[in-house]
This record gives sequence, structure tokens and C-alpha cells, in this order.
Amino acid sequence: MKTQQDIAVFLLRITLASGFLSATASRLGLWGAQSSGWRDFVSYTAETNSFFPQSSAPAIAIGSTAAEILIGFLLLVGCQVRKTAFCASVLTLLFAVAMSISFGLKEPLDYSVFVFSTGAYLLSTFPDYKWTLEKFLNQ
Repeated sequence: MKTQQDIAVFLLRITLASGFLSATASRLGLWGAQSSGWRDFVSYTAETNSFFPQSSAPAIAIGSTAAEILIGFLLLVGCQVRKTAFCASVLTLLFAVAMSISFGLKEPLDYSVFVFSTGAYLLSTFPDYKWTLEKFLNQ
């Protein structure tokens, strides 16, 4: 039973990391023709954060992208998983709240942002994380 839980925790960590890294790769044009692009992301950021001045959108876009890259990388390699997963949960909850304020509940529900946030929170609650950089370095 413990092995199944270890596998589930590992898969949750990797899929959350992949979600963050894929989204940022799209903004940065790394998915080629399938990329959303930076300009479109800044516009979407302004729409999502409609309660802030539009001039703040580039700063919010840069900050959120930097946070997502860092969180994605740390989760992928398994460094400070508990803290990183909690930060991921808070960040995605902020995204969900901003989307809800600006667009209503349908959009964050359609994009599974609440599910992503809850999954990250769940990951932050486990007592042990196998197959991480920290475990490898501490052996």
C-alpha cells in the first residue's frame, strides 16, 4: 500500500510541475505554433486582473511567470516539495480568485484551476516524498 501512495505522490508532483512548466513554455514561445505567446499572455493577465490598473499587467505577468517557472522546476526535481507545493497551491488559488472576480466562476472551473490548487495543497500535506533530489542527496 505504501508503494502505491509513493507512486501517486510522485505522479502528482510530476504532473503539477509539468502543468506549470508547460504553461510558461507556451508564453515564452517554446511550444512553437501551439504557443500562446508573451503578448497574448500579458493581455490575458490584464483581463484576469481587471481590478488592477492595466499598466500593472506586465509586472504581474513577469512575476507570475517567474514564480511558475521556479515552482515547476523545484517540483520536477523534488526540492523543498512541501513548501513548494504549498506555494503552488496559494499561487493557483490566487489565479482562481482573480479569474472568478473578472470572469465569473465558469472560467476557473473550466480550466480546473481549483483542482490544480487543491492537488498542490494535497501534495503539501504528505509526510514523506520519495524519488526527489533531496532524498538522492541525503542517502
